[in-house]
Amino acid sequence: MAGTGFGSAAGVDAGSASAAAVDAEVAATLEALRPELTRLVRELYDEPEIGFAEHRSVARIAALLAAHGVDVEVGAFGLETAFRASGHEASGAESSADVSESEASGPHFAIIAEYDALPGIGHACGHNIIAGVAVGAFLAAAPIVARLGGRLSLIGTPAEENGGGKELIIRAGGFDDVDAAGMVHPGAGSGTGSVLGQRTTGVRRVAVTYHGRAAYAAGAPWLGRNALDGVVTAYLGVAQLRQHILPTDRIHGIITDGGAAPNIVPERAAALFYVRSADVDGLRDLTERVVAVLEGAARITGTRAEIDVDPVPSYLPLETNVAFTTRWARAFAARGHEIPAPPAAVPQGGPSTDMGNVSRIVLSIHPSLGLGGPVGVFPHNAAFADLTVLPPALDALIDAAAALAATAVDYVADPALRAAAAAEFAASGGPYRWEG
Repeated sequence: MAGTGFGSAAGVDAGSASAAAVDAEVAATLEALRPELTRLVRELYDEPEIGFAEHRSVARIAALLAAHGVDVEVGAFGLETAFRASGHEASGAESSADVSESEASGPHFAIIAEYDALPGIGHACGHNIIAGVAVGAFLAAAPIVARLGGRLSLIGTPAEENGGGKELIIRAGGFDDVDAAGMVHPGAGSGTGSVLGQRTTGVRRVAVTYHGRAAYAAGAPWLGRNALDGVVTAYLGVAQLRQHILPTDRIHGIITDGGAAPNIVPERAAALFYVRSADVDGLRDLTERVVAVLEGAARITGTRAEIDVDPVPSYLPLETNVAFTTRWARAFAARGHEIPAPPAAVPQGGPSTDMGNVSRIVLSIHPSLGLGGPVGVFPHNAAFADLTVLPPALDALIDAAAALAATAVDYVADPALRAAAAAEFAASGGPYRWEG
């Protein structure tokens, strides 16, 4: 098996082991874990659960960790399906005094797990793979990080798809003592999205309910004020706004309530819009433009608009730490994967993730993991969920877990890496807390 590429960990006394021995330890741990990680990924695939309802998923992850001597705090941060585990429990630490000292002074790296599915199409975003990578990397790196005097946590974050679990954990103080964080997200094709990391947009949800006056549509329509007209006017106004936004930005929406019956002038109608932008200022400005359209539609139609900006937390654009991500790329390439060059320009549009919020609080990595598969199969399609349980994806999971473990060990072992990553993070404006 190819090495994991631990970089400058060779210069550190990792429990009297050489870098090559550390490399071999991680590889052996993950090979031993392969059956359990494969089973976890397949069980999550078989029983997908949407955000904030991932009770069986979390129970399965906790059971796997418990089998390796790790206590898991389920219901952490005030969220029923969030969890937290500490690396010293997986390290075989001999005394609580040693643990307390290392926890108080050592660099703290957090591995991030996701496990929620999409409504109707299951794990079509591959969060079952994310969970497998995170658990594998945590169990492989924990003993080494403990010997180096560092700290390692595994943080389970619910509802990435629909609820902003990571932002809720941030607000609960879950990242206050974390120095760096990382996770790996699956994608189409092979390799990673970029040595520089995946680019994402920020997203805000804007919900609007129009209130009108009901009337008999056939007998006395003039007595009504049509709430559906408010929604339709708003939708058309947003469509016109789309002509005048940046190529990197996006607005899309659906009508969630169109009235009760055709022969009743609707007194209530509603819509939900997603507003995306490639930078924080653009996200704020574009939201204001959308709100102005919604307010205007109410005036035009004689209805009242009840507008709810951020019914769930905003997702911020991802701030990838290049110095840090380069270590991931080196470790992943050492396992036989090609790493494509970064794009020459910022792509038009793009996905969003609440890992963007974490990346604004602590320096972070969020590389992509290609799962293979036929051309034209992309995330958020049911066919992508099926890729996650095929042998190429499960092999890639082991390599990704090894690379993430390597990155965690490198962060703890290498002061120069920590300094370079921290300087880059500060230059990017971090830490930054979004106020809307």
